[in-house]
Amino acid sequence: MDSVLVSACLRGVPCRYDGRSKEAEPVAAAIGDRMPVAFCPETAGGLPTPRRPAEIVGGDGHDVLDGRARVLDDTGRDVTEAFVDGARRALEAARRTGCTEALLMPRSPSCGRGTTYDGTFTGELRPGDGVTAALLERHGVTVRPAPRG
Repeated sequence: MDSVLVSACLRGVPCRYDGRSKEAEPVAAAIGDRMPVAFCPETAGGLPTPRRPAEIVGGDGHDVLDGRARVLDDTGRDVTEAFVDGARRALEAARRTGCTEALLMPRSPSCGRGTTYDGTFTGELRPGDGVTAALLERHGVTVRPAPRG
């Protein structure tokens, strides 16, 4: 059976920064008959739940991976290392379970694909990928933002 990596919060796991989940019926439909591999890179990287909201400052996930941007929480604390570690663990999980596709939480600094928050903590968006989405794409995993419900 094919498997797909899915942001754990989209599978009902209360692991978001606010301690909640974001389970949505369109996500289940997008998974179809594939085996979902639920994974939260932020908790895998050692961050607690709940936690302070974080955004990428100075670029996107690709820039973080290349050392040109950082991930900061809303108090200014640098959490880049946890985000990069979580992304590496997500890639390991994808490889271990044979996932060639990932359905990830839109706009997230970890999982966002195509759009993320802009680093100002004002709710503004900018083009770009989260840290995990960027790393997965670099290693041949097709990343799609999960459909919203």
